Amino acid sequence: MNITEISIKRPSLIIVLFSVFALLGVIGYKNLSYELMPDFNQPVVVIKTVYPGAEPNEVETSVSRKIEDALSNLEGVDYLLTKSLPNASIIIANLKYGTDLDKTMQDAQRYIDNIRKDLPDDVQNPVMSKVSPNDLPIMSVSATSNLDPTVFYQKMKDDYLPQVQQLKGVAEITILGGEEREIQIKVDKEKLKLYKISLYQVVEAVNRSGIDLPAGKLQTDTENNSVRLVGKFNTIEDIQNVQVAMPFPNSPVYVKDIAEVMDGIKEITSYSRYNGKNGIGLMIKKQGDANAVDVSKLIREKFQSIEKQNANADVKFVITDDSTDNTIAAVNSVVFDLILAVILVSLVMLLFLRSFRNSLIVLVAIPTSLITAFAVMWLLGYTLNLMTLLAMSLIIGILVDDATVVLENIQRHLDKGKEKRTAAMDGRMEIGFSALSITLVDVVVFLPILFLQVFVADMLKQFSVVVITSTLTSLLVGFTLTPWLASRIGKKEDLQPTNFFNRFLLWFEHQLDQFISWYGKTLNWVLNHKLIFTGFVLLLFVGTAAMMKQGIIGKELISTGDQGKFRLALEFDKSTSIQQNNLVSGKIENYILKHPEVATVFSNVGGPSTGIGSLGVGSPNKTEFTIQLKSKKETDNLSTETFMRKLREDLQKEYSGINFSMIALGLIPRSAPIEITLSGSDLNQVLQTGNDLKAVIEKIPGADNVRLSVEAGSPELKVIPDNDKMQRLGLNTAYVGMNMRTAFTGNDDATLTENGTEYPVRIWLDKFSRKNYDDVKQLNIINPMGIPIEVSQFAEIERDNSPSLLERKDRQPAVTLTSDALGRPSGTVADDVVAYLKKNPLPNGIEMTWGSDIKRQNDSFGALGSVLLISFLLIYLIMVALYDSYIYPFVALFAIPVAAIGAFLALNLSLSNLSLFALLGLIMLMGLVTKNSILIVDFTNQLKAGGKHYKEALITAGKERMRPILMTTLSMAIGMLPIALASGTAAEWKNGLAWVIIGGLLSSLALTVYLVPMVYYGVDRMKEKFGSNKKQQ
Repeated sequence: MNITEISIKRPSLIIVLFSVFALLGVIGYKNLSYELMPDFNQPVVVIKTVYPGAEPNEVETSVSRKIEDALSNLEGVDYLLTKSLPNASIIIANLKYGTDLDKTMQDAQRYIDNIRKDLPDDVQNPVMSKVSPNDLPIMSVSATSNLDPTVFYQKMKDDYLPQVQQLKGVAEITILGGEEREIQIKVDKEKLKLYKISLYQVVEAVNRSGIDLPAGKLQTDTENNSVRLVGKFNTIEDIQNVQVAMPFPNSPVYVKDIAEVMDGIKEITSYSRYNGKNGIGLMIKKQGDANAVDVSKLIREKFQSIEKQNANADVKFVITDDSTDNTIAAVNSVVFDLILAVILVSLVMLLFLRSFRNSLIVLVAIPTSLITAFAVMWLLGYTLNLMTLLAMSLIIGILVDDATVVLENIQRHLDKGKEKRTAAMDGRMEIGFSALSITLVDVVVFLPILFLQVFVADMLKQFSVVVITSTLTSLLVGFTLTPWLASRIGKKEDLQPTNFFNRFLLWFEHQLDQFISWYGKTLNWVLNHKLIFTGFVLLLFVGTAAMMKQGIIGKELISTGDQGKFRLALEFDKSTSIQQNNLVSGKIENYILKHPEVATVFSNVGGPSTGIGSLGVGSPNKTEFTIQLKSKKETDNLSTETFMRKLREDLQKEYSGINFSMIALGLIPRSAPIEITLSGSDLNQVLQTGNDLKAVIEKIPGADNVRLSVEAGSPELKVIPDNDKMQRLGLNTAYVGMNMRTAFTGNDDATLTENGTEYPVRIWLDKFSRKNYDDVKQLNIINPMGIPIEVSQFAEIERDNSPSLLERKDRQPAVTLTSDALGRPSGTVADDVVAYLKKNPLPNGIEMTWGSDIKRQNDSFGALGSVLLISFLLIYLIMVALYDSYIYPFVALFAIPVAAIGAFLALNLSLSNLSLFALLGLIMLMGLVTKNSILIVDFTNQLKAGGKHYKEALITAGKERMRPILMTTLSMAIGMLPIALASGTAAEWKNGLAWVIIGGLLSSLALTVYLVPMVYYGVDRMKEKFGSNKKQQ
């Protein structure tokens, strides 16, 4: 008793089975969370170590090299990149795909802990993090109020942010801009000379006074009291009355005698504005496993409640950017495509199956298959993201295939006048083998993807799993629900032209019959003129190859998509102060806001950059604007890239000496797409090669903002003491260093406590210019004997330029070249670089490594290329197993190459690039187009077994099977149309994928129905000849 028989005779079993599926699916769907993309963790570990006040050379020798040595035993490392910056060392360990990130991080932490004692004392603990799109802020916010700026900043830090941070899923929050209160002690250098007191004494006196100290306990047999010395500063008077020295008995010198103590503002390191209005900027990140959409909702609710509580202070939080808006928009647009696809497929079914009843039986396959997919996604911990939803909307056409093929055959038996149950049984048994093979072919194409170990594997895995589960469920539906429903409600079709709808269906039926008989005649002609047809097909292949050579189709990994949003970064001269930067940035910002196309501008002046791969360190000479344009409707479909270019040209004319770099912000965060690391043993040769290559890349069309990582650093002054002179004057290096640091930077070790809040107290020299060379020379240092000594008396002062960054790759000096791609896909620009290097190889001893997008693109394209080959093989093997023959499956495979013709033509006409998604489309096509040939080959074999001659069998099979072939191909192609024509969020990805499949399906439909019978005919002719030769012998 087979499964179909059970479902016809004992339907309760099948109903129970599908009810369980449905229940699981509903539970699954309710528990699935939204995200934009599956988290494709690129296995990279970043180790950041802060070393205050150290130069890159010092950082490299004392920190970076030691950590590199410690990590040398780490397993699974592909290569190490080391960047030594002023004040910080950053080591990036690029791991091999498939490495267990968390385990590697634990090992790395252990190795670093072992060498912690060898690092300099003032180095902070190394911090380790993994690079993932999840580490990017999901929201940027601008907060304003009518409170005093320092009060508002303190409230933000102590009151509002802790409320947001305790929300589930919120990770860290970076604050940009704002004014922080600080108590300043401005010491008068003339009075220091007068009282013969050194700056160091003032610092010591203040820092030692303002502390609380636990002294111990008082204990008796019955009581226990603790003793505490209370000395904290609570008011400014407390600080003014600190005694610094006692030069003569009973005449103490207080802080107020030699310094002015006042309320001030901490030195500003960043400014934040939104649409030109000053505020405090917040960048909010989510925790790795949290769901962005939920987190965003919680944060918005919390902001509203804080605004209500502080309405009198007019506290406002404006959300300037929320990445989850895109997620929801993208997901909604795919759901819309899905619904549209279901409607279109239903209409196709209605035309071909001639009755509402039959279309309904077939359509049952769609919800049952999709609901099972939800259950499986939930069990595997997947989310509703672009990949899984895209898989669902693409697959609508496939899901009805099995049911269509089975039902169409059952209908043929019913029309012969058989009883319902017999017709259902016979119809299913006759076609069962074909249905099984077309499904397995669809599934087997996606199997190799499940075992990939590349950057995109996680994204494609979810896609593949949805396709595989849905398709297998649809096979089950075709073998159980479809025959059961047909055995209950199926009936012989006898259409009468009683109404318009029936007349239309009869007309369509008539056209279809005419088409099929025309096809029979043309097939006969092709079988008699095989050479002409072969020549025609070869000509098409030559044409396709020539078209590919034209270079219309670009190459890129994943298109950014035009979201109408871009980032403009300004880089001033290294010596620019934050105030000067802010002044010019403000003017540029107002200029940008005057453009009618611009909706909003979020400015981050001097704060840490927000892109992926940003090192999280701000610098006073850099500014970042995030610019959102108005919607496409308002700007007459203006492309963001066109606007970006024009804006930059205008700005460059107006403001020379600033480097403007731009990058379009899409759905997927990205670093500069083109990244080349050159390394070798000789640093100068590496730098020279880097500069030469930079000059070449700048000339390549599409390359934009080409830059080198190692560049001349900021100017600095070196104070070189003469030890002998210094010691004779009663000074030593530490003492001089302490005095100089307090003079130029100030000392903020002490604090003032007011209403439970601590404010820093900064001690520094007043009326002391910190602008030029002479200020350093004329700085007075009072030695322990009270004698003022100028720095120039015991030290030389030299001007110098230290490098701003030193880089190493795998312990060799290196330099990284990065470039954005504007107006051309990144892969195509990279191909030009590769072509240039083929003609002009790099000098000996210089190694070159691609990083970023291009490395991922090469890995991914290579892997998907091998998937195409393996799938091809698997399809062949499956058919060999099913048909117990080695030759006929080979005949069926001829459908695949001809699909490529249409696929590439469609890519060209729709101006899409060859991206990851287009390749996915090609892989999917292999399964889809083999179906048509399976239907023909399978039926021909059956007819031959019935005793027909192969030529007659081929023509009969072609005509008989034309209907299901047309039906499945058209339902697939028409089901994809909404996706191919979609616009809006994430449309760029979907379009290319759908066009490849539509083009491939149509070209394959037109050619397979002739090519496969022709090859089959050729094979049987050869067999016949050889067979007769053998007999004659």
